[in-house]
Order: sequence, then structure tokens, then C-alpha cells
Amino acid sequence: MASFKKIARRSFLIGSAAIIGGVAFGAYYVSRPAPNPLKPGDGEVAFNPFVMISDQKITLIAPRAEMGQGVHTTWAALIAEELDVTLDQVEVLHGPAAKAYYNSALMSEALPSTGYDKSKFMHSLGELMGQAGKLLDLQVTGGSTSMKDGYERMRLAGASARETLKEAAAQRLGVSRGQLSTRDGKVIAPDGAEIAYTELAADAARLEPVDAPLRPRSEWRLLGKAQPRVDMADKATGTAQFGIDVRLPGMKFAALKANPHLGGAMKGFDAAAALEMPGIETVADLGDAVAAVGRNTWLAIQALEAIDFDWGAAPIPAAQIEISGAIHAAFQAEPNSTLRDDGDAATLPEGAQEVTAEYEVPYLAHATMEPLNATALFDGQRLQIWCGNQGPMLVRDHCAKALGIEPEQVEVNTTLMGGGFGRRGEFDFAVYAARLAGQMPGTPVQLTWSREEDMTHDFYRPASAARFRGAVKDSKALLLDGQIAGQSPTAQAMNRWIGLSPSGPDTALTDGAFNQPYGIPNYRIRGYAADLQIPVGFWRSVGASINGFFMESFVDELAHAAGADPLEFRLELARGEWEPAAKVLEAVKEMSGWTGRTPEGVGRGVAMTYSFGTPVAQVIEVAQEDGGIRLQKAWIAADLGVALDPRNLEAQMSGGMAYGLSAAMFGEITFAEGAAEQVNFPDYDAIRMHTMPVVEVRILEEQAHIGGAGEPGTPPAAPALANALFDLTGKRARRLPLMHDFDLLT
Repeated sequence: MASFKKIARRSFLIGSAAIIGGVAFGAYYVSRPAPNPLKPGDGEVAFNPFVMISDQKITLIAPRAEMGQGVHTTWAALIAEELDVTLDQVEVLHGPAAKAYYNSALMSEALPSTGYDKSKFMHSLGELMGQAGKLLDLQVTGGSTSMKDGYERMRLAGASARETLKEAAAQRLGVSRGQLSTRDGKVIAPDGAEIAYTELAADAARLEPVDAPLRPRSEWRLLGKAQPRVDMADKATGTAQFGIDVRLPGMKFAALKANPHLGGAMKGFDAAAALEMPGIETVADLGDAVAAVGRNTWLAIQALEAIDFDWGAAPIPAAQIEISGAIHAAFQAEPNSTLRDDGDAATLPEGAQEVTAEYEVPYLAHATMEPLNATALFDGQRLQIWCGNQGPMLVRDHCAKALGIEPEQVEVNTTLMGGGFGRRGEFDFAVYAARLAGQMPGTPVQLTWSREEDMTHDFYRPASAARFRGAVKDSKALLLDGQIAGQSPTAQAMNRWIGLSPSGPDTALTDGAFNQPYGIPNYRIRGYAADLQIPVGFWRSVGASINGFFMESFVDELAHAAGADPLEFRLELARGEWEPAAKVLEAVKEMSGWTGRTPEGVGRGVAMTYSFGTPVAQVIEVAQEDGGIRLQKAWIAADLGVALDPRNLEAQMSGGMAYGLSAAMFGEITFAEGAAEQVNFPDYDAIRMHTMPVVEVRILEEQAHIGGAGEPGTPPAAPALANALFDLTGKRARRLPLMHDFDLLT
């Protein structure tokens, strides 16, 4: 880290908005508690924004979006652990849009660091910076931060509620609080008598909340063990309510169509033919899109096809080759960032063998299984909206702006969602529904995007290009110099969210490359921001999904150039830099029985990527069959520091890998005449049940801090598979998707 100070000065700008906010508003303003948004009814007590108890039930608030990753279960378990209740005793709700549910971990990640080398001071500073999330109304589910954010906050909320209930019992019994204990939602008196929390709630409401220290891990009953998912029964019985399941009395159904030429204007349209269709009630002009409203969604989609549109041209290059040219042209400008610059990466070490390679990855859609949708009801004064979303306050504020009302006049009801992956961190689908409801006061309307509309109007993962140069000598890596060019997703997203384009470098451009725990003496990574207007955003694991492929493909090329075993080569680089990274590599080596040799017709590849605080290593095995190349087996090892729910973490790692494999094998969005060419799953395939490898997962707890879970399983998937294909075929994959260069089984 010889160059850390000079890099820190430059990269600190990325967090300047939050820090300036803290200074400008004062320390008290930043650190004071946010108001409790819960509005308890008769007989209910809201102990804090996360725990509400009535004489009938106990309710825990888990305000992070549940999109299949199990966050409601583990978040509730954090509270329940200290509150001394079991998950089957409580009701778990998402909660409203509110400042109290800000994401503190998201802001703390903005500190300049590789992440794995953070000191205790840096962690403390990150916690302080995290409170700026309140100022920015960042009630956001993203960045694999839910457990990092809730790990202490939720346990403290549960502990305070527990001790306040005990104090109420102590005053009722005339004993000291220290003489009481708790178990399964009850306070236990010295003589063994039990008083249910529900009986004490009213008395406890009259007391000042009692602070309490957290229990040691040795006393945990729920955390650290697999818990039954709180959403499983409803999902298994089909009673769970996703956004698309919302039904209201008198509800109308609508579908949306916007200019397929991205960013182009809507010059006009003729809806006469659509309005003659039986069951179509109206066609609404939403400014830059049109909604057809009828008695069902399918009919509304058909009506849109009958409309004659006059679309304006897109402000982006008309042909894909021009887009690729603009990305490569970014290399000619000054770098947006140099977040790592160790040693002298400009000079080839004496006697070393030089290795160079160039790589490319395409734009990707999020392709959530549940298409975008939102239901809205505007009564002329207040707007109610129902949708699956990853940012309730963003939805609230932007819907209010769309209707010219105050945010306090908007009620956001967050439903379960059939996949998010970053797409539902945007709010466009909710704003269109709000605009439509504004034209139909008093009538609830559900606005659904067809799959085609969804896939062609995404905020895509940016396409990127990379140029790598390295050097090896005596079986060791001496130099790695990477240049990466692509659009900046952070600049676009932050501008959409809060109207602020952050200054300084975008870490997303080079995340997964500059911050890898490899001890290479001459190690430099530069990022270049491409000037393009294609809408881009945060896609599962963001920059790490791109740069994990670049970095781990090139490290593999270095290993082979050095004549070294690819796994042992990585182990040597990791051991001297950060031991937890070496541990996950050692784990997949042992799990897979890695020998460095494979029989004829079989290939194996390894990759390790550190992202969102978690190192993940994967070994993938492929085999040549008559019908094509099959993915046979996969081994995954991840170090989460603290494994709050091991079974759920295994699912997260498997799912993250499957998402990454789908993109690596089949995913690409290309453009012609400014419009996306892929419109549905026949054009944008995914790994299937019969082509998914058999997966084995091991969760480690070697590192000092809790790591993220939802995204780190994705980045190593593409390079591990590409490296396996090289082992099998001798052909190096330097572009994605792999289906263009390899005969993959489908």
C-alpha cells in the first residue's frame, strides 16, 4: 500500500457530498435519532422503529426489500435474538418509507480503501459517515449491505425493548430488573412465574427506553443457525403478495409503451384504433410514454400494438460498432481514477516475460422474473402506491414530484418482488404509475410493463473494455497493469436519485480489479469513463461483475505464462496479502480435490474475487459431451466473517453464481438504431435446471468483519467458467457471452 496516501487524497472526493453534509448540518443534526415512523394503534406500543408489541402480537420491522434473498428472515432474527422471541412468535413487516430506516453501511462503503485492508479507525470512521445516510434519505436495499447495516443496530433495538419490558415487569412485581430473565416472549420472575410481553407492553410504553449491551455470540440461540424462512409458507401456498398480485376494488389494468429508441422523444401518436377495441377504456399520454387502460393487462398490451406512434431518434450511436468505438475511445483521455498504484507498473522488470491481453463484456439487462409493475391510487390529495422496490423513499419523493404534491402526501406500500438485482433500485416504473393515477383520480390502476418493454428500457450494466499488461519471472507475478473503460453507473444513478453527480472517481469502474487481495509488487489499475448516453445502472455486484472477469482471466493467463498451477499461483499471491483470501482458495482446493490435472474431455477453472467485503473462490468443472460442453460441478467457498444463517448464505452463493453463469454464457444487450435488439428470454437466455452444475458451498468465518452476501457469489462465476473452458479446449475466452465462441449445452 505504498501509494495509499496519494490515492486516498484523490479518491476521497467520492464521499465528499456526505462529509460536507455532516459538517454543514453539524454533528448533532447528523447523529440525532430519526423520528419513529410507526403509528401504533389502540393497545399497541412502538418501542423503536423496529419493534412493536400489542396485547395480541409482536411485530418486527424488516425494512430491507425481500427479493428472494431471505433478508426479512435474517433481519428479524437479529432483533429476535436479543428480544428473546422465536421467529414463529412474531409477525414480520416491511414498514413504511421513513428516514429511520436509512442505510448506514452504504455510505460507509464510500471511504477510500481496498476494503480488506481497512483499519479499526477506518471502520469507525465508516460508521460515523454512515449516519449521513439519514441526510440523503438512503432507505436503500443494495450493495450487499443489509446485514452489515443491521448487525448491531437491530440487536441493540431488540435488547433495548427487552430490558424496557423487564423494567415494566420489575415495577409490577416490586423486584429489581436484575432479578428477572426473559424467554420466548415472556419475562420470568424469580419464583418462575411468567408474564408475556403482550401483557407488559402498555406499562412499558410509559417508561423511558432502557439501553442494554449486546449478548456475546456464545449465548446466541437463533443467529449462526439455519432459520425457517418467514416468507416461505406464503410463497409455497401462493398467498404471498408480490407487486403484480395487488388487487383493489374497482381496479383498472394498464400497460406501458415508451420510445424504443432510448432517450428519443415521443413526437405524437394516433390511438384511434386502440380506443375502438372492446374493453379498452382510455389511452393516456404520460409525456414520454403512453399507457393503455382496460379491463385486463393482456388487452392493454394488445391495444398498445394498435397505436400509431411517431418516435424521435435516440441520442446514442446508431450502430453497435460505434458504441464499442466510443468505449475504446475513452482510453485516449485521462483516467477517471487510479485507485491502486503500487510499485512501478510502467516499467517491465528486468528479465521478466511480458504478457498482454484485451477483454470485452457487453451491456446486460437485469431481466427480473416478475416484470416491472406498480399499482397507484390518487384521490386528488393523497397518492397510495404498491410495488416491489429497493428504495421506498426514492419512490415516495419522485412520485410526489411527478404529481406536484408533498412527499408526506404519498404512502408507499412495499411488496415482495420477483427479483431486483438493482433494477428496482430505480423508480421510473412507480413514477409512470403515479402519472397515470394522477389522470384517473379515485380509480386504482395497475401499470405493468410487458417483458419486451422491460428488457428494452432497462438501466443496463455497462459494456466495458479492458487492456491488461503483466509480467512473470521465476513462476511469480511481478507486474499487473490494468486499464478499464466503460460508462460510469454511479454518476448516472446518483443524478437520477438525488440530482447529484458525485465528484471524483467512480469506484464502480474498477471495483473487482483495484481492490483484489493479491500481493503483486507492481500493481496499477486505472479506470476510464466513456462518454455515452445509454442508460446504465447498478446490476448485481456492479463493477465487480465486469472486473472479476477481466482480472481473474488475466491472472489465469499470467499463471499459465509462468508455467504455474493456476490455483497455487493465486494462493501464493493471496497468502502474503490477506489470509482470508488464501483460506477460501485453500477451501475450494480441498473441496474439489484439485490436482491441477484433469482427464481427457474434462476441464477445470478457478477464480477468486473479493467484493462487498467478502472473498469468494469458485472452481468450475466442465466436460465435453455429444450435445455440447456441460457444466458438471462447481465448488464455492466464501468468508463472511460472521455467518448469521449458514443455509441462507449457501443459497445466496449458489444463486449468485447461477446469475453470473447465465450472463457469462448467454447475456448481452446490443443496439441498432438506438434500440435494444434483445427483447425477451428467447433472445436473452439463462442457465436451466438441466444445465446447472451440481454445487457444493462452504462458508468460512476467518475475517474480522461481517461481509456482504447477496452479490459476492456472482463475480467469480464468469472467469472460473472461462478458465475451465481454456483448460478443456485450449482456447482463451476474452469476450462475453461465451456462447459466441464455445459450443455450450443448452
